[in-house]
Amino acid sequence: MDATALPYRPCVGIMVLNRVDRIWVGQRADAPGDAEGRGVWWQMPQGGIDDNEDPARAALRELREETAIKTVEIIAETPEWLTYDLPSHLIGKAWGGRYRGQRQKWFAVRFLGEDTEIDLGIPGTQHAEFLAWRWCGADELAEAVVPFKRDVYERVLDTFRPIWSRSAR
Repeated sequence: MDATALPYRPCVGIMVLNRVDRIWVGQRADAPGDAEGRGVWWQMPQGGIDDNEDPARAALRELREETAIKTVEIIAETPEWLTYDLPSHLIGKAWGGRYRGQRQKWFAVRFLGEDTEIDLGIPGTQHAEFLAWRWCGADELAEAVVPFKRDVYERVLDTFRPIWSRSAR
């Protein structure tokens, strides 16, 4: 299959920062058997953009759907869209074979609520995105994600670096 003939999936990503600039990550519920990459991987919330949906609105919707987090304010966004390609062995498998990778607009949000607001739903159900969650430092983030997404995560980290305090490093 010629991957270059496939489009990128339009998507948003959300870096959730708590009051001490730790980053929210969730352990993917589908990762052990997922076509996108088998293993125990962690990631920041992300998801598709609906037709004609504003990316900022999509980011807040996806965050709420995946984590129940709604007490946030958007504090930054990437100036450009970031893309990544799936590894060749996943082309034609992930996302029903319709995409070569993702084209993502990333947002940094400040979490203003309490940790008790976070609700992952029922792990193992169709709608649960994550099995577990934790706050991590920036130095842990890139290594926790599936390898083919690391470049995008490093670019997100670099873009949002000016908003972190010393505690996140």
